Order: sequence, then structure tokens, then C-alpha cells
Amino acid sequence: MRFIYISIGVLAVALGVLGIALPLLPTTPFLLLAAWAFAKSSPRLEHWLVNHPRLGPPIEAWRARGAIPTRIKIIALATMSLSLLYILILSGLPVIAKTGSGLILAACATFIATRPAA
Repeated sequence: MRFIYISIGVLAVALGVLGIALPLLPTTPFLLLAAWAFAKSSPRLEHWLVNHPRLGPPIEAWRARGAIPTRIKIIALATMSLSLLYILILSGLPVIAKTGSGLILAACATFIATRPAA
């Protein structure tokens, strides 16, 4: 089981680092996933990640206050809004799929907007 958690953590760190450069790929959720996986499998890797100068601060902010940096909140909410516009206007999805997508995105946006700012 330890190997599985380490593998999840390594993959999540890789995706999180890619998310720094790719605007539509989220960074912080992947880093939080990696921290969780490393906490279950390798205290050394968890310590490295949490104390990393670039990757660690969002994890610490989340653990301490459930906080999301304001810049990240704005990017996430804008991306979700654009995604919803695309789904509603340009996609050929059935109305039920558009409604479901809208409800899911609204729930996620509400969660993000109500978190404290880091």
C-alpha cells in the first residue's frame, strides 16, 4: 500500500508542477493530494514537499486555515465561468448535461469563493 501512496504522491507533484506552467491545469489541488499521499506513506517526502519554498506555502495555508490564495481563487473562478459559458453556448450537450455541469460548477465555485484568502 505504501508504494501506491508514494506513486499517487509523485504523480500528483508532477501534475502540480505542470500546473504552474499550464493555466488550465490546477496546481494546488494536486499538491494537496500529494501531501496527503506522502503523509500516509513517507514522512520524508511529506517534509520535503511541505517545506519546499515554491510548492509548500499553498499546502501550509490550506492546512492552517483552509485558505486559498486570492490570485488562485480568481483564476479558478474565471476558468470555471468560461468553461460553463462554453458548455452552455457552444457544446452540443443535452439540456440535462448542461444543467448538471452548471450545478457542479456552481457548487465548486461556491466552495472556492467561501474559503479564506491566503
